[in-house]
Amino acid sequence: MKKAYLKDLQAALLGSVTDNAEALDYFSTDSSIFTIMPEAVVYPMNTADVRKTMAFLTQRAEAGKKISLTARGKGSDQSGGAVGSGIQMVFPAHMNHLLSVDKDSVTVQPGLLYAALQQTLHSHGRFLPPYPSSIDYSTIGGAVANNAGGEKTVKYGSTRQFVKHLRVVLADGSLIETKRISARELNRKKGQTDLEGDIYRKVDGLLLDHADTIAAAALKTSKNASGYDLWDVRNKDGSFDLTQLIIGSQGTLGLVTEITLKTLPYNPKTTLLVGYFDDLEKAGQAAQKLVKLRPSALELVDYHLLEYIREHRPKDLDGLVPEILPKIVLLVEFDDASHLQQNIRGRRASHILARLATTQRATTNPIEQEALWKIRHSAAAIIWMNNSSQRALPFIEDAVVPLDKLPQFLEKTYKLLRKYNLDIAIWGHAGDANLHLQPSLNLTKAKDIDKLYELSGEFTKLVASMGGSLSGEHNDGLVRGPYLKELYGEVVYEVFRQIKAAFDPHGLLNPESKIDVTTEMTRPLLRKEFSMRHLYDHLPHT
Repeated sequence: MKKAYLKDLQAALLGSVTDNAEALDYFSTDSSIFTIMPEAVVYPMNTADVRKTMAFLTQRAEAGKKISLTARGKGSDQSGGAVGSGIQMVFPAHMNHLLSVDKDSVTVQPGLLYAALQQTLHSHGRFLPPYPSSIDYSTIGGAVANNAGGEKTVKYGSTRQFVKHLRVVLADGSLIETKRISARELNRKKGQTDLEGDIYRKVDGLLLDHADTIAAAALKTSKNASGYDLWDVRNKDGSFDLTQLIIGSQGTLGLVTEITLKTLPYNPKTTLLVGYFDDLEKAGQAAQKLVKLRPSALELVDYHLLEYIREHRPKDLDGLVPEILPKIVLLVEFDDASHLQQNIRGRRASHILARLATTQRATTNPIEQEALWKIRHSAAAIIWMNNSSQRALPFIEDAVVPLDKLPQFLEKTYKLLRKYNLDIAIWGHAGDANLHLQPSLNLTKAKDIDKLYELSGEFTKLVASMGGSLSGEHNDGLVRGPYLKELYGEVVYEVFRQIKAAFDPHGLLNPESKIDVTTEMTRPLLRKEFSMRHLYDHLPHT
């Protein structure tokens, strides 16, 4: 190792530290459009290693030698929240264990692969519903960091609804447990003279001082992963839970080393209906009616994506869509434990589709269901197939609006993309009005970079004007951080900043993400080429 301080850090840890050029290059990117070269990579062996690293960096900061730290899972973050210029702490190498499984909960380390946990839970007849589409190569820690969600969120909620408590290493290296505590316990916490006590005092003060403004800024969307969750920390009975701030904070407030989640019964036998629509308004009406039936999934694919699939992988659509492509396809799934309940909800859904869709189909056959789900599940993979210099880029790809505004949101998004002469392909979670779209641009061209930032600004105004959030499940990072002030207003944004300062007084925890991010900062960080090579392992053998 080139730097002496890294040798000192390595001597204190069980895990490994490296500044190998190949490793630094690999960890300079995640799934986002940004790149930042780290100084070093730490693979912690256990919680003690995380605490020692954090304490080491705090001591250096107090001596005027500040080095930041960014937590990282498998690098599937599309917002740039997993890259940073200081130390990257990579959890999947060693801290990847399932610690315990109870009848209705599970405790894990943050580096555990989501798919591995889900497979284990399935063997117990349980599951964790808010899994993201990147389940095969994302970690539980990453899901908590981003408040991840997915197709099941429409019925079950996002990650936030499943976290029971956390073990968190604070910026000074101290270890705390976060969970909901009573008003009396809160007062005891506020009496502590350490960093934890200071955090409780400052956070509670901020929430009380700005209660009316914070309440007024609450978004009316069914899901939200933007900003810090100020709305679920303090309950009316005075109970208090810092967990709500840590979830979705992208490692900017603390380092999570242990996660306890509740699980639910799993039923693999489902009923799937597919509705084909020639009218956006009717599709929106159907979504509003269908969501009241409590489907386990309510997904959307638009005409432009179907057209793209037909052009590049036509066999994927054989027998699954009409010859004349519909404007919208809705996929509606029911997973009730009772077969009778599935039938009842399925029939009601069919009646809705009969009135509003051009045509429909329904199946309980798993093989047929898998084929139909390919229309939705292969969306991102197919648009990434383009081998030209124009690449589908994740930068305005996760906005969510109130459900009754879904048709209007689609129309206005189409109009905005046409204004910039960009390809259109939209998919997402119709039940939450949460859309994914990745316009194709060339990051080596200055005019395309200008277009990226101009479009981001206009898209933000559109989403904000409709009472929406810029992120339903992928969070802020570098890509949406610059627009948080516009989304929430000056006062709430300043509360976000003071929350960050309370947890992280030296500004060590992922300071290049989420808070105090500007477009001027992010422009020089854009990648010249965009690929998904980070999905391959680059971890030491255990």
